Order: sequence, then C-alpha cells, then structure tokens
Amino acid sequence: MPGNLSVSDLDAAIASGEIDTVVVAFADAQGRLVGKRVSARLFQEEVLPHGAEACNYLLSVDVDMNTVDGYAMSSWETGYGDMMLRCDPATLRRIPWLPGSALVMADLTWTDGAPVVQSPRDILNRQRARLAERGLVGYSGTELEFIVFDDSYRAAWAKGYRDLTPSTDYNVDYDLLASGRLEPLLRDIRLSMDAAGMYCEGVKGECNLGQQEIAFRFAEVLETADQHTIYKNGAKAIADKHGKALTFMAKFNEREGNSCHIHLSVRSESGEAVMAGDGAHGFSPLMEHWIAGIIATLREFTLLYAPTINSYKRYAKGSFAPTGVAWGVDNRTCALRVIGHGPSLRVENRVPGGDVNPYLAISAIIAGGFHGIEHELPLPAPLTGNAYASDVDHLPTTLREAARLFDESAIARAAFGDDMVEHYLNQARIEIEAYDAAVTDWERVRGFERL
Repeated sequence: MPGNLSVSDLDAAIASGEIDTVVVAFADAQGRLVGKRVSARLFQEEVLPHGAEACNYLLSVDVDMNTVDGYAMSSWETGYGDMMLRCDPATLRRIPWLPGSALVMADLTWTDGAPVVQSPRDILNRQRARLAERGLVGYSGTELEFIVFDDSYRAAWAKGYRDLTPSTDYNVDYDLLASGRLEPLLRDIRLSMDAAGMYCEGVKGECNLGQQEIAFRFAEVLETADQHTIYKNGAKAIADKHGKALTFMAKFNEREGNSCHIHLSVRSESGEAVMAGDGAHGFSPLMEHWIAGIIATLREFTLLYAPTINSYKRYAKGSFAPTGVAWGVDNRTCALRVIGHGPSLRVENRVPGGDVNPYLAISAIIAGGFHGIEHELPLPAPLTGNAYASDVDHLPTTLREAARLFDESAIARAAFGDDMVEHYLNQARIEIEAYDAAVTDWERVRGFERL
C-alpha cells in the first residue's frame, strides 16, 4: 500500500524534509496505542538500530494511568525500571493525521534482550509461532463499531459524558441519507487510513444513534492487530480535528453496543485453504477441530474477549451480541458464526466488543483452535434457530465471573503461561475493585430522594 514505508523510503522522506518525526509505538495492556515521538534524525541514528526506552509501568497501570499494586513485572519495590522498544521496520508507515510524521510499531524486551511476556504483541507472536510450527498462517479481520457525537472530546469531558448529542437522530443501519451527514468525517478517516497503508473496504451505518462501522481488508493476524490499534487511535484524533468525538466503548447506553467481530482463518504457508474440505458444511477435519476448540474454551477465555466491566453490559438477548456458547452457519444469534466457502471459509467470533485488545482476542481464538486440534475435539452440531432462546451454556455475565474462569483454566495457563495469566487477572481485579468503589449516577437517581 502507498502509505507503507521501507527504511530507504523513510530515509528519502526525511532527507527531503517531508518527515521530521517518527512515532515509536506499541499497544499497552488495554490495547491502547502508547509510545513516544522522536526526531527523525535520532530515529535513524539511534532508535532504529538500538531501540528506545520506556518505563515498564506502561503495561501495569489502570485506565486512568494510575500505578496500581499486584503486578510482578513492575512495582515501587522494583523501582519501575525501563523496557526496551525494539522497532519492527516492517510496520513503518505514514501517519497523515499527524503532519510530518511516520509511525513504527515496537516489540518490548527487557534491557537484557529477554521478551516482555506480558506484552500483547509478544503474546500474539507466541501464538503465531505455534501456527508456524504446523506450517500454518493466520489471517484475520476486525470489525470495529463506534458512536459519533457532535460534541468535541473536551466538551464531552466537561459534561461528564452526559447529555451528549449523537450525530444521527434515529436508527441508521445501512442508511445512506442521515449517515451522509457524517461523511466529511468518515471520508477523512477512510482516506487517511488508506494513506497510512491500510486497505479500507468501506463504511456502513449501524443501529444505535450516531453508530457507524468502518471495515478493513483482512490481513495476517499481527498486521491486523497493529492496524486495528493504529486505526482506533487515528480515528479519535481525526474526529477531534472535526470538533466531534467518537467512542468504541462496548456499551455507551442502553441501546445497541459497539461490537468488534473478529473473522479468523488459517491457511498453509503456501496459501492453501486448509479449513475447506469434503466434510459437512464444506469443512476439513482441521476446521471441525478448530471450531470445537474455540467453543470449548469460549467461557474460560472470555476475559481476553471482554476485558472491562462495561464489556458485559453488551451481552443482552436479542441485541445481536451473543449470550450463548454455540456455533452456527451464518447465524448471527450464535457466539461463533461460520461463513464463506473454499478459500473464504472462516469463523466470525461475535463475542468481543469495541473495547477489546485485539492482540489478546486473536491470541485467544488461535489458542482455542489449537486446543481443539491437539485434542481432536469432536465438533458439536451447529445451532439452528434462535441461540438466545436455546439451552446452551452461556457466556460469563460479569468480569468477576470471567476472571474466575480464566484463573481456573489449565488450558489458558498451558497456552499463555502463568506470567501472562496472572498479569491479566490482576488487571481484571483492579477494574473490579475500582468499579465496586464507584458511586454511579444510577445509584444517585434511585437513592438520592426515594430511599
């Protein structure tokens, strides 16, 4: 894509004065893009060959960037030392919404070169390595929904995120009239992402007021996770320039939530569609075991699909967000929806919401699929009809329940390692403690006068 840069392309753009700043970035534990801006000259001379330093607390803070207890990798007792940001030159790209800037994604290591195993990118890389050992390559696409408001981010903050004006007044699912009012913003996002080296497929309206979805072409799983993270950051920055705000939170209000359906398939290293075969529904034995493994681990791995308190508000009957642990052929009421045929045959995981960390969710899908393959799990029958009204097992309904299942999961510890499991369990505990201590508007409305 034109927006992608080789090192020599970057050198030429720096020499011409077109690029003067390089953003060295990575995804934190919440899936947010963080890092530092460095001068183009320093990047060429020092950062690209040797890396840059960043405080190790960046993977061990809460959403408000507070230092919190309970993390093994960083604490006051260990002095909050540095991690190294090792640039991945294959990810160099232009960032059109930041004039004069390029961006590169970084892998995290300790100063002795050992990987930071709690890093989302490292977690996914280890699952990619498992695929490579079997001669397989994973491909995925993420479908992020968001809600646009006519208020700016700073105005929304000043209002306490109450009484905001959504950018449309009614359901605009597939609408081409009212959603056209957002086209200056949406077009700017689409063209900017294309100019940053992504393949933007298009945009469509969704059900909630002001809700939209911009979709991108599938890619190898690490590339997809990187692009997802860059896009989410960039879309907010572009909205801010338009005097608007947009949110990816899983459930902003009592209407439809923001989903992030993840499509994933695997192929051989030569590109062969190994999921397609002569079995029922056109499946290969690998595909059958793959789906069975994801189903078998869905409850235990929900923490990686739904990482916040708010995530679980999205799971409601009749909402197009799943509640039942089931798979079906082109059935949107199921947690797993199988679509496509031949080379396009794939599983759509409908569990994640817009607040998901894509590296962790994609890792969970791969690890679940591997569990099915390694144990040759039989594929249960597909669910036909309404999964909301079925008697199948249900997803956890709270972050507390999801954390307990993840903690007790021998499959998770075998797939990800104890260090990773304990790190993200602590993140969940911090989220739960913060929520339990909060006094909400709902409580005030119910109790201020009437109790």
